[in-house]
Amino acid sequence: MTLKHIVVRHQTTVKLDTIDKILKPAWIRTRVKHDAIFSETDKLIQHYQLNTVCAEAACPNIGECWSEKHATVMILGNICTRSCRFCNIATGKPDPIDHEEPQKIAAMVQKLGLRHVVITSVDRDDLQDGGAHHFADVIHAIRSISSTVTIEILTPDFLKKAEALPIIGSAKPDVFNHNIETVPRLYPSIRPGARYFQSLKILNEIKTFNPTLFTKSGMMLGLGETKEEVIQVMEDLRCADVDFLTLGQYLQPSPKHAPVKEYIHPDEFKALEKIARSKGFLMVSASPLTRSSYHADADFMELKRKRYAMH
Repeated sequence: MTLKHIVVRHQTTVKLDTIDKILKPAWIRTRVKHDAIFSETDKLIQHYQLNTVCAEAACPNIGECWSEKHATVMILGNICTRSCRFCNIATGKPDPIDHEEPQKIAAMVQKLGLRHVVITSVDRDDLQDGGAHHFADVIHAIRSISSTVTIEILTPDFLKKAEALPIIGSAKPDVFNHNIETVPRLYPSIRPGARYFQSLKILNEIKTFNPTLFTKSGMMLGLGETKEEVIQVMEDLRCADVDFLTLGQYLQPSPKHAPVKEYIHPDEFKALEKIARSKGFLMVSASPLTRSSYHADADFMELKRKRYAMH
């Protein structure tokens, strides 16, 4: 097989190797930073036997984030009931809920001295409430040790779990994040267990439940979507009154996952950020390495500042 070539936007050329995988351009490469703070964060996570999406999803920013005492805790186990083609988290029959997990997380938050914490989870379609009560228990446990820590939750879509959002809303997180992930056309191949309009629906409904709550959503780019499709998703999210949009480059976790169709140039991300801001999002984070919880604490403070400036 001969080498193939593909032209990426801005006339940046990258080669396909002999198994037709696009080679990573320089702007997407990272180095894991192992310093004393990284080790401290890692030891605390291991001590409390917690899962993190940073490790489970092979996030490229783990070195930077853990070295700044930032970690996204993944609750409800590390086995998901869905099998999305972009996700590195294992699929199968989940373990029973660890009812001590909320207290463990609160203790870790206190030990690290966090000002802002991000809590996410696997999909738990096996649970009647989709895990909503456990999310609420974690929020209450953190609040019990500190009234000043701000809490961001990144939830699944709670498909067919009608009771989930009232439970979540009543627990009063500071930020409700649910990722739309990709454009509607790609849902059957990339998110086969999810529904595009269900994701829009929960983002809209949680804001209706609590209008003061910040809402957030994100997309992965490079899966074969068009610019026009991305802009349409932006408009749909604004119709759902979403405050904050994240756009990042999709990276293929393993050969069995969906392949990268394109590495989007950083200038393209800047152009999309400008378009998103024109749609009315309070905050937009768009770059190849942007992820849902990347710099989440600083972004939350900026969100607050912008909202207050509007009143």
